[in-house]
Amino acid sequence: MAELETRELEYFVAVAEELHFGRAAAGLAIAQPALSKAIRRLESRLGVRLLERSSRHVALTAAGETLLHHGRHALNAVGAAAEKTRRAGDQRDRLRLVIKPGGDANLLSGILAAYAGRPDARQVDILFGGATDRADHVRDGRADVALLYAPFDDMSGLDHETLLVEGRVVVLPPDHRLASRSAVTLADLAQETLPRWKGVRWTGAPEAGQGPEVTDAAEVLHMIRLGRTVALLPRSLAQPMRPDLVYRPVTDAPDSELVLAWAQEDRRTMVASFVTAAVDAAGR
Repeated sequence: MAELETRELEYFVAVAEELHFGRAAAGLAIAQPALSKAIRRLESRLGVRLLERSSRHVALTAAGETLLHHGRHALNAVGAAAEKTRRAGDQRDRLRLVIKPGGDANLLSGILAAYAGRPDARQVDILFGGATDRADHVRDGRADVALLYAPFDDMSGLDHETLLVEGRVVVLPPDHRLASRSAVTLADLAQETLPRWKGVRWTGAPEAGQGPEVTDAAEVLHMIRLGRTVALLPRSLAQPMRPDLVYRPVTDAPDSELVLAWAQEDRRTMVASFVTAAVDAAGR
């Protein structure tokens, strides 16, 4: 008998991501006692403790961290098998592109026009994903290609082509101590608080403190205006610039890359043709 069942894995990943049984149970639409029992049963079957629990605190053990990493990929694989099977029977054969709102650096219209001009072009459906889940759309089959930002997005299991390389800027409240400078460095940001993007542990500045968790750019800009954080963003994601915030280049921050990504095993002509059109359009 299999040691891991898909439903149990879904339950564990939900708890591991929330680190809160109540919120995880609500998201799964099950009772909290049933969720706790399922996690204990899973730990018993695997013979390891996955979570450290107290009345006020839930934390992952080393074994839990491992299962979370591999469990996410396993659930993506199961979802991809179902989605790609359904799409294999869909005779319309449309290409699905997932992006984040405003996350195309103004390249998308040119890319779509270049692809539409190809003799093998298909209809392109545009899907909108969040700040950190677009790669999962490709891995689980909901989308064929995605516009992602390297090194921020998880590229595991994906191939990609770089469309744009750009610098990064820090976004500050107008009364910030760095707002009067024409440019800043990563060292200047060492004592600052940067937001934590949901599902991403890297802030972009190695020594910076971890601030409020956010899920999209609108939340980030609101927190900056309140003085709760500053943000280090690819230049194109900071557009359009808001007059009530200050934007300064970070001269020594590693460049950001806007990339077009697709599943490593995907060798369909439809996808290859779109990638070629995108690279050509971005080059122009």
